[in-house]
Amino acid sequence: MRRGIHKLALVLPLAAMACSAQTIAIVDATAYIVPGEPAVKNATIVASNGKVQASGAHVAIPSGAKVIDARGAIVTPGLMNSDSQLGLVETGTADTADAAVTSGPFGASFDIEYSLNPNSTLLPIARADGLTRATVLPTGSATPPFDGYGAVLRLSEGANILDVPKAAMAATVSGMVAPQSGGSRAAEWLLIRAALDAARERLSASTSTRGMQPQDAAQQPIFSARNLAALVPVLQRKIPLVVTAYRESDLRQAIALADEERIHVVIVGADEGWRVADLLAAHRIPVVLDPYASSPATYDQIGARLDNAALLDHAGVTISFKATFVHVSYNAGIAIRIGAGIAVANGLPWDHALKALTINPAITWGIADHYGTLRPGMDADLVLWDGDPLEPSSAPALVLVRGKQVSLETRQTDLEKRYRPNLSNATTPPGLQ
Repeated sequence: MRRGIHKLALVLPLAAMACSAQTIAIVDATAYIVPGEPAVKNATIVASNGKVQASGAHVAIPSGAKVIDARGAIVTPGLMNSDSQLGLVETGTADTADAAVTSGPFGASFDIEYSLNPNSTLLPIARADGLTRATVLPTGSATPPFDGYGAVLRLSEGANILDVPKAAMAATVSGMVAPQSGGSRAAEWLLIRAALDAARERLSASTSTRGMQPQDAAQQPIFSARNLAALVPVLQRKIPLVVTAYRESDLRQAIALADEERIHVVIVGADEGWRVADLLAAHRIPVVLDPYASSPATYDQIGARLDNAALLDHAGVTISFKATFVHVSYNAGIAIRIGAGIAVANGLPWDHALKALTINPAITWGIADHYGTLRPGMDADLVLWDGDPLEPSSAPALVLVRGKQVSLETRQTDLEKRYRPNLSNATTPPGLQ
């Protein structure tokens, strides 16, 4: 989606060209090399072989490098959406939606990686908005409250967009989905605990499930060998249990679960997170929140408020952003950028908002070893902006994913060129002439 003239395209003709050279050097940039730290003025970033080779002031430009003069413009790491359905959902119709399963044997063992579509028309839109990484989470399974395995994507061009498979185990607890778990959110929490106990029993055979004997548990699909095996990496602390929950009481249950089971927990939603901000910070539980949430969509969200991000961040919680409704796939990039700006307007420091779009999700989803900053050795995911990246009217002039320049053309820009009347007083769009 085009949002006005890309100003830097007027002074950076190379930004609109395919960079065939293996090495790219962006010079005279205002670079946020480590989000949260002050920007480096007159910075140079050198990318080669998919990695940042050098970054900072007074960096030598390698011979033969493709040089792009930023003219003082802002460069940041590529942005990351912490809860999307990119590659899973196109329009929401049944034939383009693969984020959930409603029947069959798959519960915790449901894995969305096998349905990812690298040719989705929504991926170029996300890239053109500065998104280079995204977490995708399933939204439901045949054995709730577990939804299944999520994954981390890198939004490169081509068939290989999977960065980290089986990156997290997702579960949902709320009043809206309680009927699928017997009619009470209490049953949702009991099922999560019982399933974790049963999965631990597979490892140690020393404990029994809470309130459910193994022979009884085996008769329930949620306790099948397949589904319990999928929970073992959570118990081994190899991946987090992602709990989508909104109201304070459920957030407290998630915190208690992390303590009692000694597992990593990430909370998605947390519209009432501000009520337990200190507890979340003390237990080092990251939160993925919707910065647009300001009024209750359900009774779980009575306490939603626009300064939720600022209050959580001030308490020391590692926050990152998501967007709801159609924006989980369409406009997944600009939606979180604008959301970050809304969070800034409601008290979140600008540099902390940038962290919530870059290094914080890298930490949350376990990819901080190769993404999230522009330090040497990191994946060369970066964006050169034509303005403030948190302003809706700004847009990328250049996007690199693992050191490779990606096109900023989308189906929408192609349609615009075809059907928008030109500026020579023509009344008929070119595509209709």
